[in-house]
Amino acid sequence: MRPNLYLFFPGNCFDAMNHYADVLGGEIVSVTRNSDAASPEDRMPGPDDAVKNMGVKTDGGMLFGSDAPEEWHKAPQGFRLQLECKSSDEFERLNHALGNDAQAVDMPAGETFWAERFTMFTDRFGTPWMLNFTGAKS
Repeated sequence: MRPNLYLFFPGNCFDAMNHYADVLGGEIVSVTRNSDAASPEDRMPGPDDAVKNMGVKTDGGMLFGSDAPEEWHKAPQGFRLQLECKSSDEFERLNHALGNDAQAVDMPAGETFWAERFTMFTDRFGTPWMLNFTGAKS
């Protein structure tokens, strides 16, 4: 069994998931919007263009997301999406692509006792990330 990640966004799911697909080399496999609901009961609160469900397939599995109405949305806490980078170049690329305009940088990119490069931040969409490149410290 492989766990999949499901992220909730405060109205910017489509932009965030497209960005993640681009950065992670993924493929958007599904987008369902409020306007696609078969009946009023199948709609979630919010505008017609709100994303009810969106899927991105990556090498590592699936990443799912949706917009959450303001009264349902809470900032993510208690977890981070962790990416294990294969090279220092990949680390730098991902750190720039995901960390650009970060809402918060909790641990700037640097060397640690376990990794040549490590960072923790919350991206511009509100998703918390950890990037790690172990390198020679494996």
